[in-house]
Amino acid sequence: MDYAILTGLVLVSGVVLALVAQWRGWRPSLLVVLAVGIGFRVLIMVTSAIDTWQPVDFMESFKPAGEAILNREDPVLGSEGGWHFLPTIPYVYGLLLWLGIPWEIGGRLVTVVADIALIPLVGKLAGGSKASLRAFQYACNPLAMLVAAVHGQVEPVALAFGVAAFVVARGPGAPDRPGITNDPVALVRQRVSALGLGGAVRQALAPGERATLRRALLAGLLMGLALCAKSWPIWLIPGMLLLLPTFRARAVAFVATGVAPVFFLVTLPVFAGTSLSQIPEVIHVIQDIRPIVGEWGYSAIMVGGDWTLSPEIATFGTRLIYITMLVVAFLWRRADPVDLTTALLLAFMVVTPRLGAQYLLWFMPFLVARPTRFAWPAIIGVSLWAGYGYLYMTQFDTNTWWALHSVWAQCSIVLLPILALAMPWGRRVFTTPVEPPDAGPRVPLPASA
Repeated sequence: MDYAILTGLVLVSGVVLALVAQWRGWRPSLLVVLAVGIGFRVLIMVTSAIDTWQPVDFMESFKPAGEAILNREDPVLGSEGGWHFLPTIPYVYGLLLWLGIPWEIGGRLVTVVADIALIPLVGKLAGGSKASLRAFQYACNPLAMLVAAVHGQVEPVALAFGVAAFVVARGPGAPDRPGITNDPVALVRQRVSALGLGGAVRQALAPGERATLRRALLAGLLMGLALCAKSWPIWLIPGMLLLLPTFRARAVAFVATGVAPVFFLVTLPVFAGTSLSQIPEVIHVIQDIRPIVGEWGYSAIMVGGDWTLSPEIATFGTRLIYITMLVVAFLWRRADPVDLTTALLLAFMVVTPRLGAQYLLWFMPFLVARPTRFAWPAIIGVSLWAGYGYLYMTQFDTNTWWALHSVWAQCSIVLLPILALAMPWGRRVFTTPVEPPDAGPRVPLPASA
């Protein structure tokens, strides 16, 4: 990598600014926040685009997927490197290639724009008096810059839609009161539902219910678009559903989540030239979990830090993930839905047998929006680990890279307890009481004689 020093200086500057902002209690305007975030990302995107080193999957998987769309070929079955997700992002790649934008810029433009959109969304997710601070801290986040502007991985796209779904699902209520709205009609309806009163009263409050269902529909559609970018946002769905106040709203959001993925799947014959007989094969490829281990955590220790095809370790790890997710969901079942989501994603990182550095961005918007005591040790730790791989290891030839990779992968074991500590252990129960509707000013009682 030719611009490693410059990129490293930008990343370090971002960390320093984020920590100073926390220490000094900065509340910058949205214009300032966006200017910083855009400036950092565009600078790194431009230097990465003109660099002689380019990520392998960026060139050999992502670009062929876009070219497959231009050639009316299925990006999952027809691209040389193989695209293992729905074709939504390849459609955008194909459009940018058709417009004549150089791939080194165009491929990163998708993820950089999405990551910039995440900046105000993180502020919205945080809410309250510190919303602008949290947005600024995400604007300065070093891992986000590496994943979006250097690697061009599509995690920011999935996160932009996923976090937007959370913001919409929460609605106009206070950020620290999930499922609660400031709308007096909705507040009364919630009390009526709690009292179990009949349908006549519910019919009288139908306008409030319709607004909630519209919100649920939009949140579900946004979450569906997140799933169109990658499959892992399935772990975001529980938190989104819990932010909605009624069972009916949750049912609407759940069904709406499937609309966009089904649409992009069934329209493959129209937009990508896929035959109907190939659709089952496309589904199989998308669902297939490749048993590549050795990059992260305990699997790296088990295989000496080398990429290995090990169905045994992968199967064990997959089952461990499902068991862990169930345990975490139970422990945080009464928590704020954002905290539940943070706990799920951090726990996934601790127990997964396979990981790319871009996976570490999954929890970042949620942890930045609602930080824990060990949030910044976790953020700095994973950024240092990923930065070593992106910036330092790319300075060497292939043989040296593999030797460094072995040590680098095994060193990731040090991060697992830090990520575990960063989980919101102190917020497993949501304790903020629900305030009743304002009944007007209280009249003081006369003093007793």
